[in-house]
Amino acid sequence: MGYEWQVALTAVFVEGIIFIILSLTNVREAIFNAIPYNLKAAVSVGIGLFIAFIGLQNAKIVIGGATLIELYSLDGYNDVNGVEATFNDVGITVILAVAGIIITGILVIRNIKGNILWGILITWILGIICQFAGIYVPNPEIGFYNLLPDFSNGLSVPSLAPVLGKLDFSGIFTLNFAVVIFAFLFVDMFDTIGTLIGVSSKAGMLDKEGKLPRIKGALLADAVATMAGAVLGTTTTTTFVESASGVSEGGRTGLTAVTTAILFGLALFLSPIFLAIPSFATAPALVVVGFYMLTNVANIDFKDIAEALPCYICIGAMPFFYSISEGISMGVISYVALNLLTGKYKEKKISILMYVLAVLFVLKYIFL
Repeated sequence: MGYEWQVALTAVFVEGIIFIILSLTNVREAIFNAIPYNLKAAVSVGIGLFIAFIGLQNAKIVIGGATLIELYSLDGYNDVNGVEATFNDVGITVILAVAGIIITGILVIRNIKGNILWGILITWILGIICQFAGIYVPNPEIGFYNLLPDFSNGLSVPSLAPVLGKLDFSGIFTLNFAVVIFAFLFVDMFDTIGTLIGVSSKAGMLDKEGKLPRIKGALLADAVATMAGAVLGTTTTTTFVESASGVSEGGRTGLTAVTTAILFGLALFLSPIFLAIPSFATAPALVVVGFYMLTNVANIDFKDIAEALPCYICIGAMPFFYSISEGISMGVISYVALNLLTGKYKEKKISILMYVLAVLFVLKYIFL
């Protein structure tokens, strides 16, 4: 949008304040509960396809091409970030990523504890072996780096000084700033709600009505983290879809989140190790977690087309538009439109808030 990053951080900070207000007044919780059960299941499935697609992209198994996306070719010309890719940088990593998917799949089938983590480590080790053998050659120009940790700068924590508290409130009362706020607010709100739906659904935390008990605490934590993140100089701190990997390993309680936070704190001192883990090693984890999320398709009522068709649109929109929030938007609009225009709304208890959301989503597409 042409704004300085300081203005963007200010927008994120203000968005966090609005989120806290919406969370305390139960508005975000009401939006979560207003989404029908079938559509909630569809959101979970859509997120599964979305993160699997991200994994395939990160591994360069899927790349851009004449048909928008295409399969990486081991024997043909492939362009990555405007640079010609070779077998020794991209080609071998594609093979390693495929091997990682198979290895992780075997570990999952054998019910090995920590299967996803072991899959990442084994794939990384295979990559290191290939680097020592000269099969893998680092090419930083296109994002392929040394697979060995670089401890030349020690284990010091990076300084926050360049970005800490760098908020710029000079244009806060302008119309353009309001547009930026709304854009951030919309994407963050429905990305968070979508992720909460997907992860809680997979964890079996939703009740019979599709509601998530004690959701207020989760939403409030997300809002406070958004404000704190802006002050610390980072982009919107939201609930990430990768949380599904923890759920797939059995994480169900707040202890899982606390443990993860402690490990992230330790990771600040061990950043050379984590920075050395390549995308082709983590990509298989995303693909397998995507499979876990996909199993929720069984919870969709395909006998009722007025329920199933919006779910289908929601599922497809997430990977195609590369956005969780867009998938929810399309799902809500199509759900309300189909049930309203076919008279199905008379048989169902569609929340008034669903109609409001549908109108707001349509207005968003018209004016933004």
